[in-house]
Amino acid sequence: MKKPPVMARAVERGLSPFRGKRAAHLLPRARLGGPMPWVMAIMVALTVLAAGGGLALANLVERAGGDLAGGATVQIVDANRETRAAQAQAAVAVLSDDPVVATVSLLPDDQVEKLLEPWLGAGASDENLPLPSLIDLRFREEANEALIEGLRGKLARVAPSARIDAQSTWLAPVLRALSTLRWMSLGLVLLLAFTGAAAVWLAARNALGTNRDTIEIVHLLGGNDDQIARIFQRSILLDAIAGGALGLVLGSGAVLLMGAQFAALDSGLVAGGGLGTTDWIILATVPLFAVAIAVYTARMTVLSSLGRML
Repeated sequence: MKKPPVMARAVERGLSPFRGKRAAHLLPRARLGGPMPWVMAIMVALTVLAAGGGLALANLVERAGGDLAGGATVQIVDANRETRAAQAQAAVAVLSDDPVVATVSLLPDDQVEKLLEPWLGAGASDENLPLPSLIDLRFREEANEALIEGLRGKLARVAPSARIDAQSTWLAPVLRALSTLRWMSLGLVLLLAFTGAAAVWLAARNALGTNRDTIEIVHLLGGNDDQIARIFQRSILLDAIAGGALGLVLGSGAVLLMGAQFAALDSGLVAGGGLGTTDWIILATVPLFAVAIAVYTARMTVLSSLGRML
């Protein structure tokens, strides 16, 4: 018995090999008309933003930890301005002669006033409130309790009002909080990857149900599950590429905007959280991973469903 002319032409045009653009048209759909490209764009944009935040926090913790590990701050707290100045100069002389100290810097009073301005307001001065003298230290090695105690004993003899604290000690809670936020960003990236895979799974199941009759005809014409899965893969691939590209643009724009806002704070600690070339390369690979996850999920979903459907 001869095949009907319509079936014969269909087989001749590509139903048998089930590959290429003609095979993909077996499952008619409007490109960018469905929700999948937009879902992918949103997922990629959020992932880029979360990953960018995580990388920035990682850079900030690493750089701040390295800078603070070898530093300490000395405060000279005394209500009398002359006494405070004399003790500050004596402390600088003692610290400069210590072999473990690399650099000693006595901050000018106007700079101390500027540092305290966000808390005390503009125009704070000795007449209104006695301001401490601040000395910034850099060590030749990482600061530890024994080193700090040794310097504390030396300062007590020449500057009784002096208090010395390792910068890593009083900023440790801040660094721990930032490190926690970094791991939360990683968790958010993994959650978004899982959510994207779930969205592709739902889309593939819906497409299988909508095109069930077409799939049955394809099987009658000799098509196998792998060939049908490739048709779905191509459809998901194009949607994922379009959505991933759009999501990368949106996510990168959001990262740049947030970076500009934090840079405007003009804070040394925040400035350490900038993104480098390697970080941007990592962000650029996010759509590639999204496309790979989408195609793999679609293939596994289709093959699994076809095994139960037919």
